[in-house]
Amino acid sequence: MSMQLNRRTMLKGVGCAVGLPLLEAMLPQRSFAAEAAAPVRMAFISFPNGAIMDAWRPEGEGESFKFGPTMQPLAEVRSHVTVLTGLAQENGFSKGDGAGDHARSSASLLTGAHPIKTSGAHIRVGQSVDQAAAERIGHLTKLPSLELGTERGKDAGSCDSGYSCAYSNSISWKDATTPMVTEIKPRLVFDRLFGNSAGGIGPSRRNRVRQSVLDLVSEQAADLQQRLGRSDQRKIDQYFSSVREIEQRISRAGQQRQEVVVPEFDTPEDVPTDVQEHVQLMYDLMALAFQTDATRVITFISAKEGSNRPYRMVGVNNGHHELSHHRSDPEKIEQLQKIDLFLVGEFARFLTKLKETPEGAGNLLDNCMVMYGSGLSDGNRHKHDDLPIILAGRGGGTIKSGRHVVVREGAPLNNLFLSMLDRMGASVASLGDSTGRLKIIDA
Repeated sequence: MSMQLNRRTMLKGVGCAVGLPLLEAMLPQRSFAAEAAAPVRMAFISFPNGAIMDAWRPEGEGESFKFGPTMQPLAEVRSHVTVLTGLAQENGFSKGDGAGDHARSSASLLTGAHPIKTSGAHIRVGQSVDQAAAERIGHLTKLPSLELGTERGKDAGSCDSGYSCAYSNSISWKDATTPMVTEIKPRLVFDRLFGNSAGGIGPSRRNRVRQSVLDLVSEQAADLQQRLGRSDQRKIDQYFSSVREIEQRISRAGQQRQEVVVPEFDTPEDVPTDVQEHVQLMYDLMALAFQTDATRVITFISAKEGSNRPYRMVGVNNGHHELSHHRSDPEKIEQLQKIDLFLVGEFARFLTKLKETPEGAGNLLDNCMVMYGSGLSDGNRHKHDDLPIILAGRGGGTIKSGRHVVVREGAPLNNLFLSMLDRMGASVASLGDSTGRLKIIDA
């Protein structure tokens, strides 16, 4: 190795700043690729309307478990996956305030708090785990946190049985009364990761002149690569290829949106018409954000709670929420299992991408904690206990993965969050309805 780089080195061009993945040149010379040099990241991914739990639940416990039918796509990353059974968000249940389980499910998922129902503008739930982390470690990265989604919700009014739309539109809460805005446009997410409006041309101007962010930093990039070792050169080449490929996909998505006319339906700019492409783009942007250490905290709503989106790419033409009230109809249950399988498949693709990204002595997934789950288990009966929860990644070597862990029935989901915050260097004494740390995941 011929040079030493600071971990926060960025390539800067006119109107942009491009972060770099973890390179050997950024590590102490006597401990190339030491795992301890890599930061721990965490993401929270929600899916709506619960799951068909009979197909979700694994068979057996510990390391010898077998995935249920819904989780089969995770086979390739099994060693990095911890399936957690028995956790609950009791504040998703009604507390004498009637219907509205979907709004409560979304609002309580990461807060462990019960949202208030009011006819006025006043809202209150609690700070979410991601924002507790961002408050403590967000200053270490370009973006304190990133909040992503795929569906735009109403900005005001009631969305679920008298509950404010704010509860349905966000799983991330800066504090008890401030929901974080969810971004659904891949182009704007990309510009947040790489744009720098303080200098010269901004993202919109760059789009007009059809310039890649890599073109704008090409001279710096060429100079850097000449001074790096061969291993780092290969890593930079792979990373730049990923960035350019995502730019091209976002550009194509924007062109498709302009070409397709959907009568009486207001579609946001640059949102792909293909749901699967949209989900995959968001996952790939998340991987880039973690790879470049642009942020260490991400939330992603794969579809809003109560979403009635069809999934025609897997042969499901009826709405998801409509199907979730299946009343034991075998045809509807079969359709729901197809949706569950599709969503887990896209999650598995994301995990595989993290696993295939080298970092330190291992890979990016080794240094991540990614919770995938729903605030509902049985969507038909609106149950908020025995939730479908997966924790992927090894948290920098601190999580014993590759297991099915059965916790005490009804244990708060927020106990898991306390343990995750500890691993981020963002410890708190309590969060929502937590009762203690979930030690059972420790390596």
